[in-house]
Amino acid sequence: MEALIGRIRREGPVPFRAFMDAALYGEEGFYTRGGGAGRSRDFVTSPEIGGLFGAVLARALDEWWTELGAPDPFLVAECGAGPGALAQTILAAKPACGPALRYLLIDRAEPMRAAERRRGLPMTEPSMVLGGLAPASDASAEVGLDDEPATATRQGPLCTSLTELPEIAVHVVLANELLDNLAADLCQRSADGWLEVRVGLGQGTDLLEILVPASPALAAHAERHAPGVEQGARVPVQSAAKQWLRSALACVDGGRVVCIDYARTTAEMSVLPWQQWLRTYRAHGRAGHPLLAPGECDITVDVAVDQLATIRMPTYDRTQAEFLRAHGIEEVAAEAAATWRARAAIGDFAALAARSRAHEADALWDPSGLGGFRVLEWVGKGTSARRAVPAGSGGT
Repeated sequence: MEALIGRIRREGPVPFRAFMDAALYGEEGFYTRGGGAGRSRDFVTSPEIGGLFGAVLARALDEWWTELGAPDPFLVAECGAGPGALAQTILAAKPACGPALRYLLIDRAEPMRAAERRRGLPMTEPSMVLGGLAPASDASAEVGLDDEPATATRQGPLCTSLTELPEIAVHVVLANELLDNLAADLCQRSADGWLEVRVGLGQGTDLLEILVPASPALAAHAERHAPGVEQGARVPVQSAAKQWLRSALACVDGGRVVCIDYARTTAEMSVLPWQQWLRTYRAHGRAGHPLLAPGECDITVDVAVDQLATIRMPTYDRTQAEFLRAHGIEEVAAEAAATWRARAAIGDFAALAARSRAHEADALWDPSGLGGFRVLEWVGKGTSARRAVPAGSGGT
């Protein structure tokens, strides 16, 4: 954290959001150093449980593709793609949209993008995936459901790796456990109003919290979402998550943004001990205070649904269990159970894979675990009549 410490020495205590961003994505940050999701890393997300989560997402993509009029190409951007586990399991399910699918894996951390390239995905250069596509400002071009794109590609699935959302029109933006890693400010209520939690230096290079009066804008934001809270209560202010949502919505226009994450309201967080919603993880366990080992642990903040709603109210807000059931997880799990019963005596790979998938379902819809995650969806108006059109195609 030399760069961060140098900044504090030059400028004084920095906002918690600056500390969090450096600790996760800076030169010595957790993700920059290769930490993250995976059985051999620090924590397991739904795609790492096995192939079932991706198989259900593949079914969802097919549904959304059909709603949009089966566009070709079909642009899906996964933000915070990490080592590529979700992309791999989606493609392994062989969705019907596959021949039209162009899958963008977006991650800031180079070790994550390197891991994506090692997964054997059908990776290609960004120009091969994005070339000739309409910019985001043209995403709302109306076309009839019976119209054919000017250029039918049918060469997918194709994948490419990017560091940020491109300035093109995409159909679906996915974010699985991304927004909880976007840097947030912290505010604490005092007898006289709101204070901002900043990060300064103690002895040597030790980091410590410094409380300063919050700016009028920050205080107003905290008060708006957590009015009348008790003295000492803390809340996050998630401007980066709101900006991400604004950008994602601008990309999809008539499509869909889907975020899967830990989530609560700001008011709910204000009455909890703050380390229940601001957590650290390392080696598949909880770590300590976020300032103790910056760069060596994940830092995650529950997503404030009410703050995102100031950008736009979600069309759907449901648990992961409800979302997966809506997209056929019970049917997929039942098929796996039937295969296991039919082949258990044989004990071949198909039988073992089926047994594993049945166990995955239990983990994915467990309301006390992954099943309790929130799935927030923002669906564009006129979704069933919109599609991204290749630039210069004359689509109207």
